[in-house]
Amino acid sequence: METVTEGRWESLPVTLSPGVLQTLRELGFPHMTPVQSATIPLFMNNKDIAAEAVTGSGKTLAFVIPMLEILLRREEKLKKMQVGAIVITPTRELAVQIDEVLSHFTKHFPQFSQILLIGGKNPIEDIEKFKEHGGNIIVATPGRLEDMFRRKADGLDLASCVKSLDVLVLDEADRLLDMGFEASTCACVEYYGKALESLVKNVKIMCIHGKMKHKRNKIFTEFRKLQSGILACTDVMARGIDIPEVNWVLQYDPPSSASSFVHRCGRTARIGHLGSALVFLLPMEESYVNFLSINQKCPMQEMKPLKNVVDVLPKLKSTALADRDMFEKGMKAFVSCVQAYAKHECSLIFRIKDLDFASLARGFALLRMPKMPELKGKCFSDFVPVTIDTDSIPFKDKNREKQRQKHLEQQRKERQENEGKRKFIRNKAWSKQKAKKEKKKQVTKKRRREEGSDIEDEEMEELLNDTRLLKRLKKGKISEEEFEKRLMSSEKNIEAVADSESED
Repeated sequence: METVTEGRWESLPVTLSPGVLQTLRELGFPHMTPVQSATIPLFMNNKDIAAEAVTGSGKTLAFVIPMLEILLRREEKLKKMQVGAIVITPTRELAVQIDEVLSHFTKHFPQFSQILLIGGKNPIEDIEKFKEHGGNIIVATPGRLEDMFRRKADGLDLASCVKSLDVLVLDEADRLLDMGFEASTCACVEYYGKALESLVKNVKIMCIHGKMKHKRNKIFTEFRKLQSGILACTDVMARGIDIPEVNWVLQYDPPSSASSFVHRCGRTARIGHLGSALVFLLPMEESYVNFLSINQKCPMQEMKPLKNVVDVLPKLKSTALADRDMFEKGMKAFVSCVQAYAKHECSLIFRIKDLDFASLARGFALLRMPKMPELKGKCFSDFVPVTIDTDSIPFKDKNREKQRQKHLEQQRKERQENEGKRKFIRNKAWSKQKAKKEKKKQVTKKRRREEGSDIEDEEMEELLNDTRLLKRLKKGKISEEEFEKRLMSSEKNIEAVADSESED
């Protein structure tokens, strides 16, 4: 394969518009990267392109520039409601980033309208915005774009709007096609964020994970504007996101796939800048280093443990004892971590049966071991749970604690009602046995009637007596013990009569 080197934009075999070149100068990109010089000429000549390049290599501009040039060269200009290009990307954060890059160019081309369609926003507002301003270029996540196609009843016929489509871009295409999102570790992010808040002072701590709805866009935008801070996140931020001057990427858990490891590391050292990435491994997991070296061509070196480090676990434990939110987050994080470990693609290296659950629980500052299938039947003699009843730990947030107490009271009432129902069910079950005995009596009575027996009146009297006993039991006038005693006495009388008949 021919190696493509960097060059000036003017050296491309195709001519770029003055507005595009001006924007590139404003953004500080005087030269092309290899992926840009290789793909842009082909793209602008209407070729289908599949590009793969290392992180931070300028892939976004590699499709934004030819996309604009193709729309500018259209013979028939796009109307407000006509869509000329769609960019589909797997995450909201990446969609926001692409939309921002695109807006730098479209300010020089007011004839084009662009719209961002992502989750976490009101879809009706998106529809109204599209109808008012149009959307010649759409940047979207898959879920929201699909939703927009189904909104014909709300006044948007997107299927008709895309008949004018010239360009379709699938950003992070491999991830879009397999949608390999981790069911990954949202609980761990919540816990780490809470723990860092209590341990690291005077530093902004923020969290992002896939289960967040409306907050994600705001948090991502706010973090990018910070001078310094810490972001705890899942793999939702592992690919494509360009946050300037990220100094460290710390990976507490080994990613479920080797490619994810490289993408995580790629959030630092962007476009020629320096940065560091660290992953924590147990001694039994060290062969993962060789695996990454072979599988991803990613050499690594060991970082010696720091000496005289502060033991933060007692503080985390005391925080969990003082605030139920911390206690519950720690339990959920532990369960999430264990379950993610059990599903790792390198199961020969990350073996769940070799995991030291007690040490892991202490690392999460747990007050007791949670109930989960992976721990069933196991003994943890080297883990000492707290002696207090963890149900008594309150939420520091008074409103949450008030709601919890209300819920506990409701549960107590339900238990009492269920106990009453169980007692009734037990009586009902006994009455079924009684009915079975009565049926047996009826069969015996019928047989004896056929045989000419003359004890019908006696049996009817016994049956009436048993019925009266059952009614008195249900009304609580006699105990179950007394009921059983009288019933047994009645049955013995019947058996005695039957025996005397058989002797006759």
